Amino acid sequence: MISTVTTNTMKQPSAETISSVPLLDLKAQYALLRDEIEPVVKRILDSQYFIMGPEVGELECECARYCQTPFALGVSSGTDALLLALMALDIGPGDEVITTPYSFFATAGSIARVGARPVFVDIDPRSYNIDPSKIEEKITSKTRAIMPVHLYGQCAEMNPIMEIARRHGLSVIEDAAQAIGSEYRGRRAGAIGDIGCFSFFPSKNLGAFGDAGLVTCLTEELNERLKTLRVHGSKTKYYHAFVGGNFRIDTLQAAVLTIKLRYLDSWSEGRQRNAADYRRLFADTGLVQEGAGTKTEGIVLPEELAERRHIYNQFVIRVPRRDEVLAHLKASGIGSEIYYPLSLHEQECFQYLGGKRGDCPESERAAGETLAIPIYPELTAAQRARVVEVVTEAVRR
Repeated sequence: MISTVTTNTMKQPSAETISSVPLLDLKAQYALLRDEIEPVVKRILDSQYFIMGPEVGELECECARYCQTPFALGVSSGTDALLLALMALDIGPGDEVITTPYSFFATAGSIARVGARPVFVDIDPRSYNIDPSKIEEKITSKTRAIMPVHLYGQCAEMNPIMEIARRHGLSVIEDAAQAIGSEYRGRRAGAIGDIGCFSFFPSKNLGAFGDAGLVTCLTEELNERLKTLRVHGSKTKYYHAFVGGNFRIDTLQAAVLTIKLRYLDSWSEGRQRNAADYRRLFADTGLVQEGAGTKTEGIVLPEELAERRHIYNQFVIRVPRRDEVLAHLKASGIGSEIYYPLSLHEQECFQYLGGKRGDCPESERAAGETLAIPIYPELTAAQRARVVEVVTEAVRR
C-alpha cells in the first residue's frame, strides 16, 4: 500500500523561512468569502439598483442589532458619519467641541468643516484615548459636545465622559471608526453617547469594498434628522426642510458588508488570539516594559483595560528609537505603520487654534514612539513569530 501525506502532517513554514509579512492581507479574507459575495454583487449589477436598494435597509437592521442600538444608518464614509452627526446636533460656527489630539485627521477635521472649533484634551498613555480627568477644565460657555475616540479598537472611559456631559448639558459623539463590536462595561461602542460613528474603510475589522460608514443613535427623533440630512435635508423628493448633504451608502457596499458582518465576531476573536500570542512571544524576549512610564526603553505592549472588549483594529506597541525600528521592519519585509506621527494640535491646518508643542505631552510622546504591527486574523503562527523576531532584532540593535 502506498502511503500518502495529508495536509495536516505537512511541514509548516518556520519563522526563519518567512520572507515577508504584510501589515494587512485582504486577499486572504476575500478568498474565503468570494463564493458568497460574487453572486450577490452580480444580482445587484443585474438589477442596476445602486442607490438605496433593499440591501441598505438590511444592513442597517443587522448593524443596529449588532451594535445594540435601536437605530443605525448606512452612510458614505466614516468621515461623513462624523460630519453628519455634527450637523444633526446643529453644531456650527461659534461652537466648540472637545476631542482628542491623537486620532485620524477626520475627527478634528469634521469639527472644523462645520465651522466649529476643535478643543484638544490630552490622552491617557495607557489606552491612547482622551483623558476624562482633563476634560472639564476645557469646557466653556461655547462648548456643545464631547467627541471621544475609541482608538485602536478599545473604548474610551465613557462613564466619566457621560457624567461630565450630563452635568454641563453637552452632547456626546462617539468616534468609533476603529471600534465596531468593542465594549465598555457590557455596552457596545456607539450605544453609549448620543450618536456613534463608524468607518467601513477596507482596512477596518469590518471593511467595505471602498468607502462606507455608519451612524447609530438612541432616539427616533435624532434618527429621523440623521436620515433626512443624509439626502440633502429632504424627506419628500425635491422638498428640503434644511440643508443636508449626499451621505448615502452605496447598495453594493451595503450588500458586501451584510455578508461580512456575519463573520465579524470570529475575525475579532482571531485578532484577540493573535494579540495573546504576541504577548507570549514578546514576554519570552525579556524586552517587555510594563506600562508606558515616562521613558520607553523596552517594548510596551497594548494594555487591555478592565471591563473592556478590545477588538484590536490595530496592535500598537511603543518602542525606543521608533523610526529606526520602523526602517528595520521595512527592510526585513515586515509591514508596519505609524498611527499617528503628528498630534492634531500640531498640524499646520490647525495652527489658527493657537496650539503648540507641549500642550498635549502624552499625545506628542505617543506620536514619536508608537508602531502598529500585523494583527489581522489570518496571520499564521510562523508569521507572528517572524514579526516578533524582527522587532526584537531592531530594539536590541
